[in-house]
Amino acid sequence: MDHPTVEPEPALAAELFGDRIELARRYAADLAKRGPELGLIGPLELPRLWTRHILNSALVAPLLRPGRVGDVGSGAGLPGIVLAIARPDVHFILIEPMERRVEWLLQEVGRLGLDDVEVLRARAEEAKLSPFLDQVTARAVSALSKLIPITAPLVRSGGELLFLKGASVEREFASAEKAIRKAHLVDAEILTLGEELGTESTRVFRATVD
Repeated sequence: MDHPTVEPEPALAAELFGDRIELARRYAADLAKRGPELGLIGPLELPRLWTRHILNSALVAPLLRPGRVGDVGSGAGLPGIVLAIARPDVHFILIEPMERRVEWLLQEVGRLGLDDVEVLRARAEEAKLSPFLDQVTARAVSALSKLIPITAPLVRSGGELLFLKGASVEREFASAEKAIRKAHLVDAEILTLGEELGTESTRVFRATVD
C-alpha cells in the first residue's frame, strides 16, 4: 500500500519562522515520521502537514505576549511546540493528560532544544499552576462551551484565551454565551488569520479574563 507523501514546505514557512525555520523543519520531519504510528495525526494528514497543521498553528504567534502561556490538550504539539519554535521569548507549559503524548512532547522538546518549555501531565481542570498563566491556547480540543470553563480558571485577570477553531466557530460562539458570562470574559471575538498571506486561514476565538 502506498503511503501518502508529505507536503513540501511552503514558501510562507520561512517567513513565519524566520531564523527558527530549521527547528520547524525538524519538528515537521519528526511529526511526519512518528505522528501516524503514535496516533498523533492521521496518515491522510501528511499531504497537508505544513498548511493544515504547522502554518495553521504558527499564524497565532504574533498574538502571544512575552510571559507564561499554557497549551491545553497539547497532543502532537499543535499549537504548543510550533508556537514555542516561533516565539522563543515566551515560556510555554504544554498540558496533556495522555501518557503516550506526554512522552512524545518531552522527547520533542528535548530533541529541538526548546529550553523555555515544560510539559505537564494533567487534565486542564486538574492542573495546578502558580503563578496563573498570562495566556492559554488550545486547538481542536472541544467546543467553546466546554473549553472555556476548564481553561479560564488557569488564567490571571487581564490574561487571554486564544483558541484555534474550525469552521463551526460562529455557532460555537453563539452556544457559549452562558459560559463566556460565567467565566467573566470580556472583549470576546473571532479573528481570521492568514487570508492576506495566501494560505489556509486560521480562526481564533480570543477573549480577556476580567
